[in-house]
Amino acid sequence: MLAIKVIMNERKVSVMVKNLQLVVFSIGKEHYGVSIEAVQEIVQVPELTVVPDAPAVLKGVINLRGKVVPVIDLRKRMRLTEAPETYAKRILVTEHNGYLVGLLVDTVSEVCKVLPDAVDAPPEMIKAVGIEYITGVVKSDAGLIILLDLRQILSINDTRSLEAHKSILADQAA
Repeated sequence: MLAIKVIMNERKVSVMVKNLQLVVFSIGKEHYGVSIEAVQEIVQVPELTVVPDAPAVLKGVINLRGKVVPVIDLRKRMRLTEAPETYAKRILVTEHNGYLVGLLVDTVSEVCKVLPDAVDAPPEMIKAVGIEYITGVVKSDAGLIILLDLRQILSINDTRSLEAHKSILADQAA
């Protein structure tokens, strides 16, 4: 019987860590961030068309280059108090389940790069109260940035509500 000895050479493998790119925005005094890959564009708030009998989180619809886009008030979605309308408000346009959705925020401040190891897990207390759309927290020079998961923000319940109003949205575009 022939014994074969295999010698494995140890070699150092350099791993390139990819920075996370975040769109950072504010709602009130708090800073939030979402992956830049989730945001198709950022637009100023045009005139919104109010949809009758819509869910409370649906602020209205906009016409974005011929497409009717529902706009969700992120402040209401996260159960925060209302604020006065300002010129600084923006809409983050994202895609969810094959159609465009806008998220109304108070301001958009920057796109920043963050190393993955700079992201801390959400505190246990946040997880305990069931705020499943918070995925992490980043410490920055400006303070804490709360990372949000847009798929969870636009949860199945919100999607069903929007689907139920799709015919109304189509009528508004005509």
